[in-house]
Amino acid sequence: MGKDEKGCILRLRSFQSIINDVTNHSRFRKPDIFAVLCIIVLVSQGCATPDASAPVTPDKPTLKFSDITAEAGLGEFEHVNGAAGDKWFPETMGSGAGFIDFNGDGWEDIILVGGGAWNATDDKDVRKLWLYRNDGHGSFKLQRDQPAFDDLEGYGIGLTAADYDNDGDEDIFFTTLGPNHLLRNDRGVYHDVTVISGLSAPDAWSAAATFFDADRDGFLDLYVGNYVAWTPETDIWCSLDGTHKGYCTPELYKGIPGRFYHNRGDGTFEDRTDAAGFNTHSGKSLGAVTLDFNHDGWPDLAVANDTDPDFLYRNRGDGTFEEVGVVSGIAFDERGRARAGMGITAGVVDSTGEETLFIGNFSNQMTGVYRHIGGGVFLDRAATSRIGRASLPVLSFGLALFDVDLDRDMDLLAADGHVQPDIGNVADNVSFRQPPQLFLNDGHGRFDNVAPKLGGVFTDSLVARAVATADIDNDGDLDVLVTENAGPAHLWRNDLTPGNNFLRVRLEGQRSNRDAVGARVSVQLGGRWQYRRIRSGSGYLSVSEKMLTFGLGARERIDSLVVFWPSGTVTRQANLPGGQILSILEPASDTL
Repeated sequence: MGKDEKGCILRLRSFQSIINDVTNHSRFRKPDIFAVLCIIVLVSQGCATPDASAPVTPDKPTLKFSDITAEAGLGEFEHVNGAAGDKWFPETMGSGAGFIDFNGDGWEDIILVGGGAWNATDDKDVRKLWLYRNDGHGSFKLQRDQPAFDDLEGYGIGLTAADYDNDGDEDIFFTTLGPNHLLRNDRGVYHDVTVISGLSAPDAWSAAATFFDADRDGFLDLYVGNYVAWTPETDIWCSLDGTHKGYCTPELYKGIPGRFYHNRGDGTFEDRTDAAGFNTHSGKSLGAVTLDFNHDGWPDLAVANDTDPDFLYRNRGDGTFEEVGVVSGIAFDERGRARAGMGITAGVVDSTGEETLFIGNFSNQMTGVYRHIGGGVFLDRAATSRIGRASLPVLSFGLALFDVDLDRDMDLLAADGHVQPDIGNVADNVSFRQPPQLFLNDGHGRFDNVAPKLGGVFTDSLVARAVATADIDNDGDLDVLVTENAGPAHLWRNDLTPGNNFLRVRLEGQRSNRDAVGARVSVQLGGRWQYRRIRSGSGYLSVSEKMLTFGLGARERIDSLVVFWPSGTVTRQANLPGGQILSILEPASDTL
């Protein structure tokens, strides 16, 4: 018996005594007056006579995450940032991570960026990419039989993954301070095809990268976001206290423009940065995410920049892009200042059907929350979303938007951690290690940070960077991977108690790219719609699984499901049961 039920019974017993006293008085002997009095007393105290015909409301699921890093086999991983006291700028940034199903067995595997060292001898001992195979029984096995990983050069930063050659397996693009690498997946074995693919470029500090089909020709193109021009020889002396060397801010370095590569469809890429309109801005880019904010069917691109205005590239539909960050309202804060943008993600978080951009920023800068309100204009909702003020004490790198409790709306996880180990000596309200934040959505785009209430993994202070999500155990809810700078990775299993249902959707393109990157799926439950988009990367230096997860709440079935494929094809299904993985193959010809 619940606490509320016990309280109600105790009050009823007290009421019975009162009623007995009252009805002994001659004025209250009439049955009708007695009945009225009983009703008034019961209603006023919040109790009612049980109704056997009333539907039983299921218990609200309890949200809990368990840290299974060690038992899952990830305890050996440690990110290396090469720090030896010189306080060189890149040491603050790594590391990237994500989920891919590299062997196509239906279980999401894990890929982690190992980092690098400044001494050539030490750098050879750093494993640049760590690939863990999911055995389907709760454990992950480090894959040491990937020869292409043994010879990777560069100080490892981030990654993205998608099937760029449409052969049915996920390929990897690895960004570094140095040469980037395209690793082609051939039936579970990776080969470095950077040179023959045409992606060789002068060494630079690359960070964010994302595959997307910019021209919707069925082949995934590639955007590479670059950061700043830095070398050990050009390192600048900076200090927090005026005495000891600290890490500099990017404001002191020149930014490097991002690059855009068009996929020719034959396994090679052409650099079309200038022709496509990506050559006019300096960058300092750390995060990139695709969206279609104006609903024209063409994928647009939003980029988070560190101390430079954030970018929004509108796809003109003719192979070119127009940068509209300033006129759209996302480039600056409410005072017209550029912020220190880190991770970025996007999704529909309310009933408007319009996408909202979330951008993680530096401590004492609100997380950016921008909802499209039509006409290419975004409204700053950092304060009204209730995320803004709560985010002020932390430095948010990784952001992940997903329905953590399967209650039919998208929630936000922020992975936090500072870049200055000594920040606590000069700032009272900011620490180096910071706890993550989990913002639960009320369904209307208003959020509450429930991390302190949940405790557990959310009480651990981290120097967190990347965050990615996937259903590692195929139980319907999404689990979380978080990395730390110069530290371990953390795998958190979602142990949501039963009560809310789900639908998982896997798409395979035929006219569109094989991974269906850029596809939008809409699910209707009663009069309410949910929207998801398949992406090859978002957040900070990370990639999440491409299967889409919809929370159904207590509903057992969905009314309808609509897929808008990148090719322009639209498919519809109706009256589908939940609790399943639904695989949908794009028709080879137009359909309604």
